[in-house]
Amino acid sequence: MAAQEQYEELARQLSAVAAVRRDLGRLLPPDCSPASAVVLALVQKHGELRMSRLAELMAVDMSVTSRHVTYATEHGWLVRLPDPADRRSRLLSLSPDGEALLREVSTRYTQALATCLQDWSDDDIGALTGLLARLRTSFGDCRARPQHAADAAAAG
Repeated sequence: MAAQEQYEELARQLSAVAAVRRDLGRLLPPDCSPASAVVLALVQKHGELRMSRLAELMAVDMSVTSRHVTYATEHGWLVRLPDPADRRSRLLSLSPDGEALLREVSTRYTQALATCLQDWSDDDIGALTGLLARLRTSFGDCRARPQHAADAAAAG
């Protein structure tokens, strides 16, 4: 197991990564917040979604999700369609404008990363990508565990 100092340094580095993420957020079009981009990306990745499923994927309260969906819908990036399985529910899907916005965001992010990491080797970028995916999976596994099991693991 890593030493306490290593976890402390990792925490510092993750804080610095948050600053990088904020910088990337500044590349978004003026009317598209980072949260809107996340909503659109999740709908693109998972296909038509109920708002409750989107809230689960975002790990936020339904009221927060509703505000983001309303904003994206008002901007024409999302459409709400009747759910054929339950007419009282709505399914969210990307509109053509939402798809175009995501293509633009992807292009901007990719160009920024290519510029900032131009002196990195393909192996370095691959290693970072793999480690970040592993970190994300580990945190997802922690959220999926009942809290008492996580507390027992930490104590043991």
